[in-house]
Amino acid sequence: MDIHALKRQGMTISEIARRTNHDRKTIRSYLTGDRQPGQRDRSAPDPFEVFVDYVTARLLEDPHLWSMTLFDELKPLGFFHSYPTLTRQIRARNLRPACTACAHVTERPNAVIEHPPGEETQFDWVELPNAPVSWGFPTKRAFLLVGSLPHSGCWRAVLSPSMELPHLLAAMTTVVQGLGGVSRDWRFDRMTTVVKAGSNDLTPMFAAFGKHYGVRVIACRPRSGNRKGVVEKNNHTIAQRWWRTVPDEVTLEQAQTSIDLFAAQQDNRRRNTPTGTSTAAAMRAAERLRPLPAVPFPVVVTEERQATRQALISWRGNRYSVPPELAAATVVVSYRLGSDLIDISTPGGTVIARHRTAEPGLGATIRDTGHVTALEQIAMMSAPPGRPHRHKERIPPGVDARHAADTLCGIPAAPSTTVIDLAAYEKAAKNRNTLA
Repeated sequence: MDIHALKRQGMTISEIARRTNHDRKTIRSYLTGDRQPGQRDRSAPDPFEVFVDYVTARLLEDPHLWSMTLFDELKPLGFFHSYPTLTRQIRARNLRPACTACAHVTERPNAVIEHPPGEETQFDWVELPNAPVSWGFPTKRAFLLVGSLPHSGCWRAVLSPSMELPHLLAAMTTVVQGLGGVSRDWRFDRMTTVVKAGSNDLTPMFAAFGKHYGVRVIACRPRSGNRKGVVEKNNHTIAQRWWRTVPDEVTLEQAQTSIDLFAAQQDNRRRNTPTGTSTAAAMRAAERLRPLPAVPFPVVVTEERQATRQALISWRGNRYSVPPELAAATVVVSYRLGSDLIDISTPGGTVIARHRTAEPGLGATIRDTGHVTALEQIAMMSAPPGRPHRHKERIPPGVDARHAADTLCGIPAAPSTTVIDLAAYEKAAKNRNTLA
């Protein structure tokens, strides 16, 4: 503004340059409008410019996408800057659109609750919609059981096809093993598999499960699910940073490996303590957790599977054989915790096969010798004799077809041309007399 004011007073560019202690080319650029105050030209290309299109597209698709989730996606694409640089660029370029649909969401008041080491473990289900079809779940939903230690914030999670009680107990067994021990209390919301509807009593099987591990089971008061805020926050992190980015082509075993790796990475989070800063992994080492029982709780998990035409079923990343009579039929897979055997039965409960389980996700095929032999016999018996016909093979009408056509057209049958040679009969008679 001073330069333009001096120019209006009639000063030349050289005089303005001497008075303001700037170069004449700089003065001329501002007076002609080639340069604007407060805007400095970069001496090098903007390294963030190549990522603007991707960031813009992702934030238009999902206005609530966390910047940390976006940072995780950009690192494999060559983004070598820090997380603060990403957030600063998003703010400076105004890349995040406003979501009008969620502008009126209310917030509940929160309170910070102190949790001594090893006091409790908080459990909760996370419903994951639009699960990949390749997972073979009966519905289009998957369920993730999350267990969190409130003192350290560490958590582990297990994917499950259902929230039924056997699946809950099996998933809890795996989660507790991943956390490294048993706390004094287990906290849940009022899910029907844990608490009887309309009462404060535990269901019989879950009460036995808690007694087996020697813990006290605590259910939150009605409409007070935010009492277990640590696991709720971890659920939010999982949904925003992990589930939103799971590709369609991933298998169930690969997804479980991915969530295990993500949980291990979360252990490196910084935590504020009264004595300074620490990490979640270091605080988990200070948790006073009891060791797990030597024998797992005896629970049987069942899952339905569809057999293929090759009499195979898929279960936990491997394939197991069934009798060939059940090819393309629905069967039930039963698995007892702690056992290395699975039973395959009909929907009516008749066990038709038993296999020793392979390591999940190996892609192995386990066949029973009897199943293989029976399948080969059925396949050979049902195979048509002779060479199969080609699609473009020429097969003209034969003798029988031509005779039938002549009959339909009223054409009399041609006289027989068969000639009987009596010499053959004579020769046969002479031979018979000779032998006699």
